[in-house]
Amino acid sequence: MNKFFQHEPIFMAEVLAVLRIITGIFLIYHGKEIFEPGTMKGYLEWDMFKGPGGEVKVYFGKGSEFVAGILLLLGLFTRLGAVIVIGTFAFITFIVANGKFWYEDQHPFMFLMLGFLFLFAGPGRWSVDGGRRN
Repeated sequence: MNKFFQHEPIFMAEVLAVLRIITGIFLIYHGKEIFEPGTMKGYLEWDMFKGPGGEVKVYFGKGSEFVAGILLLLGLFTRLGAVIVIGTFAFITFIVANGKFWYEDQHPFMFLMLGFLFLFAGPGRWSVDGGRRN
């Protein structure tokens, strides 16, 4: 209990690993839509994706989510996965959702913030990258 009130982190490597693994699972779940033609067709009906390059944006975005999810789940090239998450979800947050992260579209913004966490903090424990052991 005494450690709870101190400023040193407690179980930091384990907590980072759990957050990384759960984030990876969620990203894979959302990214697997790339294999669902009906769902992908639905995205192509959004005004944002009508016209030239719309199909590339949709498939690239969903593919990015899927790949980043696998990388984060495994803790493999974690920082590269984090950069993919940051780029993908910055686009979704500020272009697709028009930057409305404070009251409507918080979900993509939270992934963006988690991307920054893993970029700077690394994978934590239990990673193929050989996450820190402290």
